[in-house]
Formats: sequence, structure tokens, C-alpha cells
Amino acid sequence: MHDLRTAPVGNVPSAVTIEWLASLRENRVDPGALLDRVAACAQDFCDEFRATGKPDLVETCDLITLPYPTRFGLWRASMSPAPFVSITNRMLVVRWTDPEGTARTLLFEPSDAELGTNTPYFPALVRKSPKFVADRLVTRHGDVVSHLRRLGIEPVDVDYLVFDHLHTQDVRRWIGTTTPQADLGAVEPVSPIFPNARLLVQRSELEALTHLHPLQWPWYQPDTYRDLRSEAVAPIDGDILLGPGVALIATPGHTTGNQTLVLNTETGIWVSSENAIAAECLVPQHSKLPGVRRWAAEWQQDVVVNANTIETIAAQYNSLILERSLADVSTVDERFPQFFPSSELTARWTNPGTKPTFVHRHITHRRLEIA
Repeated sequence: MHDLRTAPVGNVPSAVTIEWLASLRENRVDPGALLDRVAACAQDFCDEFRATGKPDLVETCDLITLPYPTRFGLWRASMSPAPFVSITNRMLVVRWTDPEGTARTLLFEPSDAELGTNTPYFPALVRKSPKFVADRLVTRHGDVVSHLRRLGIEPVDVDYLVFDHLHTQDVRRWIGTTTPQADLGAVEPVSPIFPNARLLVQRSELEALTHLHPLQWPWYQPDTYRDLRSEAVAPIDGDILLGPGVALIATPGHTTGNQTLVLNTETGIWVSSENAIAAECLVPQHSKLPGVRRWAAEWQQDVVVNANTIETIAAQYNSLILERSLADVSTVDERFPQFFPSSELTARWTNPGTKPTFVHRHITHRRLEIA
């Protein structure tokens, strides 16, 4: 079954469940057999997805550049001597008009960078790094609310908050809490900065927070999800069409509840997630990163996953192949897909051997800019 449907999920219109993803979630088919079906399912999806139209606006906003272990971001492929790469986390602002004529606004990856640093992995990293080094490895480019106001968007205008997964995310200030939060200095329940927004998150991602595996715990802040306003959280199961040319598809692997934003724009279909940290990780044969092309050929790997957790890495590999199959090729360099990493590999002099071959950096709907 590949046709797009519109059954309600709360106040969110539902859409297609891609057959191979449904099978994966129900563990009915082994990963190798699923991989054989990806291309056909992706083609069916794309044919119908293009016909839904295009959003009114897609705009990217830089939030923060920070260090990330090379062995995670480039898996086993990199030959760089640098223990860290630099990645730039970006928010995507997407706007469309619904059938009733109402403007809708979605924020993809609106990370609260300040609270994100409380994720267990980062304090451990800071303890091992001299402060003057840490200060030079992190660059803050702007915060979520300031970026929105620059675009003429007020917090009350935001309808949906979406993350590809909940690693490092603390959303208490965004959607509010039902009880005081001592660590935030709040003696009253936290009032939401985005009072009308709903957090769209895969149900399986929320369930993982209740019983984290040891491989998962360094990357989550589960206690911050206990007192959220329940009406502001919209669990979803699988794939949904939100508006013309705007969809979320479940791409389990990087986490059990990983999901990918899919957009139809003037340059074709884009996909965005953190399943990989560079477009060249989806086409390693074109990469100039030391070791990547050779490793992929030697081990017959078609993609290089971003693997800071490895509990479901075969599923992540398949999800990344799906993303590559959905994305159109870049209008700037057709060797690379329109895969927009939500945290993109960024060249930095402190990290030799990690300069990306190709970067997107920025998307503006109707115009693609390579900065």
C-alpha cells in the first residue's frame, strides 16, 4: 500500500505508511530483505508526494557549531587523526497553507542549545577538555526565537515542533510544564514560549525514554519529559503528510523512534535528518574525506551512518538508503543528493582530515544558496 491518505491523528492529518517501514517496525522481515524493497517503495512515495504541492516557505537557521566524535559521525570510515569533527546544528522553518486557508508553521530541529548541554555526554566531555579549548570548539550562531523574529514569525504563530529524535533535547521551555522546575529556577509551572505548538514525536521515541538501554542513556534527558503539558505532545505512529509538500516518515535506526522531514521544493525533494552528518555519506564513492571512499568499497557499504548508538544500526543503514532514494540530486552538484543533515559536517582547522567534500549549508525555498 503506497497511496497517500488523510485520516486524523489528533489534529494532525495522517498519510502514507511505506510498506517496508511498517514491516521493519513489526519485525516481520529481516533487514537484508527490506533493503531490497527500498527503491521501489521510495519511487511510489515520491510520485504521489510531488503531487501534494509545495510549502510556502523553507528557511534554514544556524544555531550552534560544536564538536562531535569522529568515530560516531563517520562511523568506521574516517582515517582522520582528529578525535572530533565539527557539526553545525540548523533549524528548518517550514510554512504552508492548509485547505481551510490557515497558515501553518513547523520548526524542525528547534534545539534549546543552552539546556541541551545538560545531556550526560556533554558534561563528561567538558570534564576532559580544558576550558580554553572547549570555548574555541563551540560557536553559537543564534537562538530559535531570535531567528523566528528575524523572519517575521512570532512564537504564537508556531503550530508544530519536530525533532528527528530526542537526543540532547530539552523542550520544557518550548511547550511548558505542569509543575515547577527547580533546575530552571521556576517556582511555578513553566509557561510555554510556543503556547500553540504541539511536539510531533514518534510514540516509540517517547516509550524509549521510560526504559533507556545503557547504549542510549548518555544522549537523553528523560527527567525533562516527565512534567510536560500533555496537550502539547502529539505522539504519532509512522508516517504523516502535514501539508502540501511536507511530510514526516519514520526512519528507525539512529534511535528507535527516529523520523525524517521530507520537503518538496522548487529544486525537487529534500530529506533532512541526522542519520548522516554529510551528503557525501550517502554517496561515499564521491567523498574526498580520508578513508571514506576506500572503506566503503572494501566493506561494500553504500552509506556511512552517524552511529553514536548502535543498538539498531542495520535499521539505520536501511533508513539512510531510503532517504537517499527519496532525495533528488543537488542542482549545484549532481553527484550529491538533496539530503540536508540536521547537524552538518563543518570544516574547522582544529580537525584535520574532516573537511567535507560538499556542503549544503543553507536552503531557501525557491532558491538554493551555497554559502
